[in-house]
Amino acid sequence: MAKPRKKEECKEGEGWLTTYGDMVTLLLTFFVFLFSFSTIDISKFEKMIFSFQGSLGMLQGGLTFNAKRLIGMGFTGQDAGAVMKHTKYLQEVMKQIKAFLSKVGVKKGVFVRKTEVGIVITFSETILFDPGSATLKKSAFRILKGIARILVRIPNDIRVEGHTDDIPIHTKRYPTNWDLSAARALAVTRYLVDNHFIDPRRISVAGYGAYKPIVPNDTPEHRALNRRVDIVILKTISLGGK
Repeated sequence: MAKPRKKEECKEGEGWLTTYGDMVTLLLTFFVFLFSFSTIDISKFEKMIFSFQGSLGMLQGGLTFNAKRLIGMGFTGQDAGAVMKHTKYLQEVMKQIKAFLSKVGVKKGVFVRKTEVGIVITFSETILFDPGSATLKKSAFRILKGIARILVRIPNDIRVEGHTDDIPIHTKRYPTNWDLSAARALAVTRYLVDNHFIDPRRISVAGYGAYKPIVPNDTPEHRALNRRVDIVILKTISLGGK
């Protein structure tokens, strides 16, 4: 005959141990969570958030995800393969630009480099303009025409930047270096848009005067390097692009 089971009874006062154990576990989890946030790389965290939002088909403000639009340093919501593909694409564009410059025999005065924002094509003042002028030289048209043929085939946003050295200019037409740098950037932009039909929604103009030098303005040679126009092929793709 089976013995009857004894009723299991909790000793008086032992019930609080379970609640206490749960509370300690939650507190430990909370402090580990805080510690992880104290050491997180903020820029990487923001990129992770953007990527997570993009993968769900959302952007800030509840906008529908647009695969054509690039945000920050790469495609929003795209995997590493897509980012790598875009990087190779920019490298190919850069290769085409350098090949064109080599073909037309431009060895000095035009420099091409890759930066965090995209590809920068730097034209020294003497390539495009006479001193103190914002009227394009006729000899500049051949170079700009070849660059435009590459730009018109890609969908990226473009920013044309004008820069000067730190020697003040006081002419009736250009009272400051800001005026001169902006006028030069606008002259290049107008040529690209009016003569080679680059979508104006893709292109912007900036005049920085002497406030973004690439080298110190301490010698005539350095000042010559700072007098320049940059055509920046940005990593972003305009909604007006192809």
